[in-house]
Amino acid sequence: MYLGNQPALSYTSFAKQDFTTSATTSYTLDNPVANANELALFINFVRQEPTTAYTASGTSLTLTSATSASDDMYCVFLGKAVQTVNPPNGSVGASQIADGSIALGKLSATGTKDSTTFLRGDNTFAVAGGTNTPAFYAYVNGSAQSVSSATATKVTLAGTLLDTDSAFSSNKFTVPTGEAGKYFLSGSVGYNSASDWDIHFVRIYKNGSSISKASNRQEYDTLNKTSVITTLAVGDYIELYAYQSSGSSQNLRTPSTEVYLQGFKLIG
Repeated sequence: MYLGNQPALSYTSFAKQDFTTSATTSYTLDNPVANANELALFINFVRQEPTTAYTASGTSLTLTSATSASDDMYCVFLGKAVQTVNPPNGSVGASQIADGSIALGKLSATGTKDSTTFLRGDNTFAVAGGTNTPAFYAYVNGSAQSVSSATATKVTLAGTLLDTDSAFSSNKFTVPTGEAGKYFLSGSVGYNSASDWDIHFVRIYKNGSSISKASNRQEYDTLNKTSVITTLAVGDYIELYAYQSSGSSQNLRTPSTEVYLQGFKLIG
């Protein structure tokens, strides 16, 4: 048992003293000793024999032969071990560390260290989750748009339900600066017609070329939908196209959120 506070565990290391040499036999020790056996003396990295090569008492060190200014000399105090509560470098393993004992400020990882971030495998802090932006949803609004038979026609999307980065304009979405990546895109087309015909398709275009298509036979109240995941670069633009083969022009549903082009950036 202990009276008062229990002493901390200690670790032992030996005190060392380096000397500035000169043509002399007398030196002063940093720590007093009882005799020459309480210190190990090295001259030019060769250990000297106690009582033969040197004597010591108190803080006085006397050499048998004088040193020169070019000699390297140091001693280790064998009788004076330095006690410390700090363990030697590389001596602590995971089992010696208590759970929750390491504060965020002690970690060397880069990034913001707080309750909203997590430590990744590359030793950086990152915010968990993320947002699927830019995101947009544009739809047909206003007067009915006519789609000629057997002609791929760009759909006029005058209404927007969502446009997080103000990136949808002039009937197309354009990838903003700094927002390149993978995107999910989808589109839908339907007509104000009770007639039936063979070909009715919807296409998503990227930079003027089709990247996704769905085709069905037109029957009353049919909606055609397509979707795709694609990689977009800054400045790439996305549009919606309709095609029908009724033999005459057909009007798209309007105003209608059922005729739309939408998309968002994927996280990761």
